[in-house]
Amino acid sequence: MAEIIAKDARVASTILKTLTNEERSSALQAVHDAILAAKLEILEANVKDMEAAEAQHLSSSLVKRLDLSKGDKFDVMLQGVLDVASLEDPVGKITLATKLDEGLELYRLTAPVGVLLIIFESRPEVIANITALAIKSGNTAILKGGKESLHTFTALAKVVNEALAKTTVPKDAIQLIASRQDVAALLDQDKYIDLVIPRGSNELVRNIKSNTKIPVLGHADGICSIYVDEDADLEMASKVVLDAKTNYPAGCNAVETLLIHKNLKDKLLEIVQELLDNGVTLHVTDEVSKHLPKSSQIVPVIEGDFDKEFLSLDIAISFTDSVDSAISHINAHSSGHTESIITENKESAERFLKAIDSAGVYWNASTRFADGFRYGFGTEVGISTNKIHARGPVGLEGLVIYQYQIRGHGQVASDYLGAGGSKAFVHKNIDIKNVSL
Repeated sequence: MAEIIAKDARVASTILKTLTNEERSSALQAVHDAILAAKLEILEANVKDMEAAEAQHLSSSLVKRLDLSKGDKFDVMLQGVLDVASLEDPVGKITLATKLDEGLELYRLTAPVGVLLIIFESRPEVIANITALAIKSGNTAILKGGKESLHTFTALAKVVNEALAKTTVPKDAIQLIASRQDVAALLDQDKYIDLVIPRGSNELVRNIKSNTKIPVLGHADGICSIYVDEDADLEMASKVVLDAKTNYPAGCNAVETLLIHKNLKDKLLEIVQELLDNGVTLHVTDEVSKHLPKSSQIVPVIEGDFDKEFLSLDIAISFTDSVDSAISHINAHSSGHTESIITENKESAERFLKAIDSAGVYWNASTRFADGFRYGFGTEVGISTNKIHARGPVGLEGLVIYQYQIRGHGQVASDYLGAGGSKAFVHKNIDIKNVSL
């Protein structure tokens, strides 16, 4: 069964990548319209998943991620589909052009990765996000959602498949599977599947990496940090930290660690009072504790707190001696997701921006900006902390690779130097602005 699914996806990919941008974008408009029309049905299915999650006493962070009716999440999901559809075509872009010889030209063009296997937990809106990104970038996708989102997943899958069936997109371009057994078997299909993208816990990502030969683009924990420098605007620091922690604490881009320069000890309460007022529990070192009032919301840090993704109204806090010690702490404990420095000192900020080894590094801004929608990518398949191919929010650009094309007039390598011949290559750059293939 898994081999059939993978083979069908491979065949569909050979068709999908030949479609025009207009055809792919039109299909996404159809998906958007169908999801909007079925909103009530989808949200009713989501309620069933929410009730089941609460009955099973699943973590509050998982329940929040599962909830599709919270705030504007459903509308943002829909807008993401339209945003992706309206983006510039990522396929077939010429990124290099070289004249090898008269009548012999080399081109490097962007091309789809091929077949994607995306495994995700909790968030049912991922179906719409990935459908949009995959189709727009010419990739086919096999999606596996978590069991906790089964009802929503099934409802959305039905709508997406029915909508695509009325377009020029091949029917197997987006396949949705529910069985865990299918996932294990699909991880063996390295002949047909080109890239696995897991979205979820570190445990999920590690498990997949150890059970497949297929390249894995991991999206795991977001242990994000904010460093408040001695030259920080404290009102700004309080505002940014509050947003980063409380705007959506279950998000992987929520701040989990707060480092504060030791020279701000006497002004500590100015920075953290808003956190306390908004119900955040502060996990503090002994030194930090000395400068705060007694409160049930202030508890001692325990081993592992600075390596923990709380995903809740909790934050670990410590003093630090300098921007360099803050950098060292973050690079040692961060998951490589997103970090921020709050300071009015440009030299300190630039040092932080260059030295931090994370996918996203900010100056005077909330870590909550780490998001494909906010970056203008339309949406994302995840936030990669990898150091190859794609890094940070993975949008369309992260789902294309390169293909080299040579266009000639019967030339053969044996006529040229390096293959037995005497002809030399010209190797002259062609201005890609003047190229139209």
